[in-house]
Amino acid sequence: MSDSSSPQPPPQPGKPDGGPSARSEGGALVLCGARLADGRTVDVRLGGGRIEAVGTAGALVRQGARVDLNGYLLLPAPAEPHAHCDTALTADCEGPAPDSPDDIQRRTTEAALLQLGHGATASRTHVRVGGVRGLRSLEAVLKARRSLRGLADLAAVAVPRVLTGAAGADGLAMLRDAVKMGASVIGGCPDLDPDPAGYVEAVLEVAGEHGCPVDLHTDGDDPARLARFAAMAGGLRPGVAIGPCAGMTRMPRSVAARVAEQLAAAGVTVICLPQGDCTGLERYGSRVARPAPVRLLRAAGVRVAAGSGALRDVANPVGRGDPLEAAYLLASLGETSPEAAYETVSAAARATLGLPDVRVEAGFPAELLAVRGERIAGVLSLAYSRVVVHRGRVVARTSAVREYCDSAAAVALELPRQSQR
Repeated sequence: MSDSSSPQPPPQPGKPDGGPSARSEGGALVLCGARLADGRTVDVRLGGGRIEAVGTAGALVRQGARVDLNGYLLLPAPAEPHAHCDTALTADCEGPAPDSPDDIQRRTTEAALLQLGHGATASRTHVRVGGVRGLRSLEAVLKARRSLRGLADLAAVAVPRVLTGAAGADGLAMLRDAVKMGASVIGGCPDLDPDPAGYVEAVLEVAGEHGCPVDLHTDGDDPARLARFAAMAGGLRPGVAIGPCAGMTRMPRSVAARVAEQLAAAGVTVICLPQGDCTGLERYGSRVARPAPVRLLRAAGVRVAAGSGALRDVANPVGRGDPLEAAYLLASLGETSPEAAYETVSAAARATLGLPDVRVEAGFPAELLAVRGERIAGVLSLAYSRVVVHRGRVVARTSAVREYCDSAAAVALELPRQSQR
């Protein structure tokens, strides 16, 4: 069916009446006629970066600049909990991808804006530190973060290669320098270290010193290693996440269920990647058959967030960086309902990033996504037209128009037809 009820509906969604800017200077911004997940149609007034009021449709239209969201479903904005922006958009490079600071800053900025256009107003990106690159990649990502301020929030995860043995001393020093420079999360891949348990211990020690959250890559195919990790990580604040943990699907169900209970007891979040592995695991060109066992993990009480992972890089040349696609894949695989799938890319993802909860209610942050459609299942299937709100203003919009040639079928179904030229 049509993604748009008319070729160019006035006013253009995401553009306030009376001006070209999607920003309400010195006044409120009112989202008019939006449908909520509970079926209500409402007006939503935004101001000061928050939701000021939610009223019945037509009640708030005279209280600020308007954005017409008739035909759109209004949802809390998603977040991207697992990105690799510094290596994104390199799949088509002939030979090694250029890695100058300017190249990395440009790729990071473009990737973050692509994710923003899909609705992710906040992202967490993993950045390799140490080795011949030292902190150059991180410095470029932090520059991109500053340039994106006001459009999207970007957090950097410092990812050292080795932290144990003789080579580990340099990695530890580099990791501490990365935190001082501005990396807000400590990451890495213990699976690639000669001493995985020692790697985790070192990460947790540095995280404890600086009060940073932890976000580690692991395939999660070793139940004993996951149990040991849960025992070590339990109680660490402000939080520990691991992913993509696709290896848990290869465990006997009883073993995976026991591991899930241990992760839940330790308060460890699992970030699954429904689109497949990422560069952090260095499985270039490989594709996992299924993501982590989300249904099993959620049943055990584990917080599960879903991320996009690779974005058109060597690990996945066709990644989209679209949170709604991650949710769609989870629902289509039968791991969750459509509503629960969206929760993994919105509320659970935001909580994993340490961001405040968002509801379409007065007093909550104005971090919102409007998608043309009536219900969550429908927008996960055909999420073309979108309006993205960050800190109370429209920062991105995508408009799609589908038309059909003049025919008896198009007329009978009242489908939008091509304009006569």
